[in-house]
Amino acid sequence: MADLHSKEQRRFNMQQIKGKNTKPELLVRKYLHAQGFRYKLHDKKLPGKPDLVLPKYKTIIFIHGCFWHGHTNCKYFTIPKTRTQWWTEKIEKNIANDVKATKALKKGGWKIITVWECKLKSANYNETLLKLKAKLTGL
Repeated sequence: MADLHSKEQRRFNMQQIKGKNTKPELLVRKYLHAQGFRYKLHDKKLPGKPDLVLPKYKTIIFIHGCFWHGHTNCKYFTIPKTRTQWWTEKIEKNIANDVKATKALKKGGWKIITVWECKLKSANYNETLLKLKAKLTGL
């Protein structure tokens, strides 16, 4: 199946995808800060370079994009019909890296919370953020 976009347009589209400071990440950060939580961002010293590190709670928060991290049974996770093998390998590698980082962090005594992009869509985000706060205060 041929790509619907030209090579130049596809390249531009892919360059616009961010790994840090994504909309879901900013939403969680703004909420947590307003609730009085303080955190570090993208700590390169920790495995997986976590999105948020809450040292006071010895907790890590990963905010995963459903597509990039292979969110099972999610409508936002579908393998593209072009370059399917490449995308499958890419996403499987991301998942393996997530598992490796999580294991290493848990071994270091960290608690891990993963927030999925789909759970931050307008229909779910209030409930998701309240659950996140409850998890943090219940630790």
